[in-house]
Amino acid sequence: MLRRSLLGAALAAPALLRTTPARAQEPVDVELILAVDVSRSVDPEEQALQFTGYEKAFRDPRLIEGIMGGPVGSIACQMFTWSDWHIQTVVVPWTRLDSHRSAHGFADAIAAAPRRTWLYTSISGAIDFAARQFGQGFEGTRKVVDISGDGVNNSGRPVAEAREAALAQGIVLNGLAVLDRQPSPFAQPAGLPPLDDYYRDEVIGGPGAFLVVAEGFTAFEVAVRRKIIREIAAVPAPGALVERLG
Repeated sequence: MLRRSLLGAALAAPALLRTTPARAQEPVDVELILAVDVSRSVDPEEQALQFTGYEKAFRDPRLIEGIMGGPVGSIACQMFTWSDWHIQTVVVPWTRLDSHRSAHGFADAIAAAPRRTWLYTSISGAIDFAARQFGQGFEGTRKVVDISGDGVNNSGRPVAEAREAALAQGIVLNGLAVLDRQPSPFAQPAGLPPLDDYYRDEVIGGPGAFLVVAEGFTAFEVAVRRKIIREIAAVPAPGALVERLG
């Protein structure tokens, strides 16, 4: 009797698997990932300016109207912080934004997110991690990663390898390079190109990719708002490859 029961269960299992529908991905205009540098070159005050900049961006009525103005009328957004090649932390999970209320809720989550500082700067690690985050409940007409930072890659595999792999998945990589005018004990090694040139030539890529350069962390708030408004546009207008704000 027991053998017959087990055999019957085994035969029924494939039928159950065949009749269980796959969970549909929720359509959105854009899947947008915000990747925020928290390496040691970003001091606590500068980190606070970054988080405040993102928070205020999602409270801005112009940005919210842009979110609601697309063909679907919504975007999906996630935020994570990054540093060393193996250190990436999702601080705000994937969230559907389709109203003033949901955008303000996302801003509240950014305001409440933990602030931590680590050591190295692994842009390649951030790109690799971001590429694995897509397809988690949402399906956008575009997949965009917004990488902000104030230093070059010094941990993990070469940026070129991570960039190539992401572009092969149809991901657009945009950059927000912060030119920190304050003296830092963790200065960029001699012989490397200026940070804005580095981000332009080595980091960004994909259809319509662009770079925003913030002349210091005090310009971050305006820079990030302008950048996200451009990223979520239903039909991104042709713009400068590099836009400078200071």
